[in-house]
Amino acid sequence: MTEETLTGTPPPVRDWPALDLTGLDFDPVLTELMAQGPVTRIRLPNGEGWAWLVTRLDDVRTVTNDPRFSRAAVMDRPVTRLAPHFIPERGAVGFLDPPDHTRLRRSVAAAFTAKGVERVRERSRHLLGELVDELLQDGPPADLTSAVLGPFPIAVICELMGVPAADRHRMHTWTQLILSSSQGAQVSERAKHEMGAYFAGLIGRREGSTDEDVTALLGAAVGRGEITSQEAVGLAVLLQIGGEAVTNNSGQMFYLLLTRPELAERLRAEPEIRPRAIDEMLRHIPHRNAVGLSRIATQDVDIKGVRIRAGDPVYVSYLAANRDPDVFPDPESIDFDRSPNPHVSFGFGPHFCPGNMLARMESELLVDALLDRVPGLRLAVPPERVPFKKGALIRGPEALPVTW
Repeated sequence: MTEETLTGTPPPVRDWPALDLTGLDFDPVLTELMAQGPVTRIRLPNGEGWAWLVTRLDDVRTVTNDPRFSRAAVMDRPVTRLAPHFIPERGAVGFLDPPDHTRLRRSVAAAFTAKGVERVRERSRHLLGELVDELLQDGPPADLTSAVLGPFPIAVICELMGVPAADRHRMHTWTQLILSSSQGAQVSERAKHEMGAYFAGLIGRREGSTDEDVTALLGAAVGRGEITSQEAVGLAVLLQIGGEAVTNNSGQMFYLLLTRPELAERLRAEPEIRPRAIDEMLRHIPHRNAVGLSRIATQDVDIKGVRIRAGDPVYVSYLAANRDPDVFPDPESIDFDRSPNPHVSFGFGPHFCPGNMLARMESELLVDALLDRVPGLRLAVPPERVPFKKGALIRGPEALPVTW
């Protein structure tokens, strides 16, 4: 990697340790990096070398949407990273570039359209209603995460994927082991292998299916020769894992609403603003620790006066982009009237999260059900006593003790 910039002076390399942050605290290292400039250099706890970090919204959109920055090229590179183990599968959709990436995404696109999401809305509302019934029946206090926020997204993504209800618990266990950065590479890899073997069997039985769930669509695409079995399994694993992100996002949303009761009261009083408010909370909450997957520049590219050389690894921070003061006035504040709100919480470009409409639907159903059916909902412990995940790549409450 070179260190040349257009001005001739490269920014210093900043070490970015793995911080276990609690509550909605914004990462102090990221705050410093944003203040340092739009393009900086970082070294994460694992991997080798350093990487560029891009933090302004327009630059984040440029990098994520520009074919000169490749995900596929990361496969054989020991790029500096947060995760202690890095075992991407060959052909995994997260490490493909167009046109292969486009071909693979197309195979399941129907399940994630507005029509596909509507297909599971009423079933999702019913499943959530049952969980809230049980919550109220058991009475306070309760852990909102284990009672509702955990099982609901698992049930919804399993419904969309075509995974039988009896296998939901296994899916959740595998997902937690894959996402943990503290269990070790062997445990994570074994969980990924077991989930992959499960989906290989399920997809194999769905070849020729005309159903609308994801494994049926994948089975049909394999049967038509449009994608390989290996590609189908890799995509199924990624979508299943991604489906549980709602647990952490909704956990942070409700932590926010329960520690800022005036916000919850406004949503009760003005239900029509809930979709807009959810977008603002999605913009504000810190979804993950540090950064996600890198890209490799395949040509020299200049960004904000910095020359990124061919072969250099580049990270974008969606969290930083969501706090870009040039785009979001007073970015630290939570403004339910913020409009427009072009946040990038679901990513941008070809790798934009396919489940964004599903996640929004789940968030809307959760806000409706819990604010309307449990009007006295409040934290059962002081905010600082709410335990947050440790040693995880994503952020969210481990538990959310509530009463009403």
